[in-house]
Amino acid sequence: MRNLDEIALKISELKCCVIIPTYNNDKTLHKVIDDVLRYTSQLIIVNDGSTDSTSEILKKYKSSIQLINFSKNKGKGMALRKGFEKAVQLGYNYAITIDSDGQHFADDIPVFINELEKEEKILLIGSRNMTHDSVPKGSSFGNKFSNFWFWVETGIKLTDTQSGFRLYPLKEINNIKFYTSKFEFEIESIVKVAWRGIQIKNVPIKVLYSDERVSHFRPYKDFARISVLNTWLVLVAFFYIKPRSLFLKIKRKGIKKYFVENVLQSYDPPGKKALSISLGIFIGISPFWGFQTILVLGLAVVFKLNKAIAFAFSNISFPPMIPLIIYASYKIGNWILGTEEISIDFENITTNVKLLAHIKEYIIGSFILASISSIFFGMVGYIFFKLRVKKL
Repeated sequence: MRNLDEIALKISELKCCVIIPTYNNDKTLHKVIDDVLRYTSQLIIVNDGSTDSTSEILKKYKSSIQLINFSKNKGKGMALRKGFEKAVQLGYNYAITIDSDGQHFADDIPVFINELEKEEKILLIGSRNMTHDSVPKGSSFGNKFSNFWFWVETGIKLTDTQSGFRLYPLKEINNIKFYTSKFEFEIESIVKVAWRGIQIKNVPIKVLYSDERVSHFRPYKDFARISVLNTWLVLVAFFYIKPRSLFLKIKRKGIKKYFVENVLQSYDPPGKKALSISLGIFIGISPFWGFQTILVLGLAVVFKLNKAIAFAFSNISFPPMIPLIIYASYKIGNWILGTEEISIDFENITTNVKLLAHIKEYIIGSFILASISSIFFGMVGYIFFKLRVKKL
């Protein structure tokens, strides 16, 4: 077990500081500051427009801390962002953030430092025991909600994504553009860091929700803001981040090598691969133009299928195939409904406005074509992979 001097020395060597954003937490602030100062004097406090006695308390620590004062409350996100900017100016590479409401314990700081010594390019989030008697039920639900959407947006599973006790890599944070300024910043930051390929990991911490704790989280307004942010992040993830990552992976490996490693040599069983093919073919042919990528990746995640295979086969609707798919869909729909057939110029089918008057035939036909094709290609894929397993 390290003593306090060893910990303080290691914090200094790693160029790490502690940032405390605070707003009207005068009942607990002094104790939090005193506890942190036991471990390091590299402390930045952001007074986010407090109207209580916070300013008087901070005067006592004037010679021991770096202080940022806001004349008006701007939100926790903005307080953290300004704290990061200050930390970078002072030459720090990392910042540990800790809340001023007394729920966190400064003696968990060594937990972050020990983990940082193992891996320097990392963002650490303290994982609270959400089953503790002092944890409000709303906080437990909110954490599960946040964990789920973080997983959808990044593919990373964490036990706690809402804890304010964290360690941020400042060089990486400083190169990312952020748009939020309230509580939702803590979600935006970890999602965008994950998109940069930086490891994000939970470390165990203690937590105490005492009677003196004052929370400024507004259940309706802040939850609404977080929901809007998550909606946007999901759209960006499925329309840009995930396709980009897949494209870069294919480009880096080459199509042949990628197909061999991620499709032929995938450890998924034949049935799972076949279902992934079926999903990709169905979505690729169905009339979900513009939403095929987000649908196929989202459904692959939900049904735990092979995302690479599903995405690859969803591209059956690549440009040369589009006229054929539209033509076949219309013909099938026309035959099923028994409506009057129109003459279609196959070469100009994608710009033929006549089809707009027969959109019902096209939609019905496309779903039927998608279903038949997904079953056929899924069966062929299953047989292929089954035979390949036997050969191996």
